[in-house]
Amino acid sequence: MNENKGIYRVTGIAGSDIAGAPRLHFDLLVVTSTGKVSGHVAITQALPLPGGNISVTVTGQVRGAGLGPITQLVVLSGTYLQPFPPPAIGEVTEQFNAHFAVDAHWQGRGGFTYGGHDVDDVPVRSA
Repeated sequence: MNENKGIYRVTGIAGSDIAGAPRLHFDLLVVTSTGKVSGHVAITQALPLPGGNISVTVTGQVRGAGLGPITQLVVLSGTYLQPFPPPAIGEVTEQFNAHFAVDAHWQGRGGFTYGGHDVDDVPVRSA
């Protein structure tokens, strides 16, 4: 029996197309029988390092929604290490959370939080 049956990969972007706005790039595996999600997200923004690019390993859940065209509700969470700005030495563990309301093709709206930043009501689209 093929143990990969019922698992699919989805990649995409959540965020505004406004120049300089943070954008979330996601690459996820979804187990259809349980709705469990795992993968990687990267937040990119035109800021000097260390704030400009963040990578996070995430886990989460996909649930059925049945809200008209919105068929799935997705939640993701994870932690990442954020270096202190120079001249300080060290790093702090930051939380990442995301929520999407999407259709079967992963098109919809959502938001995410990271390191004290909230990004709400932005487009979500699969790549």
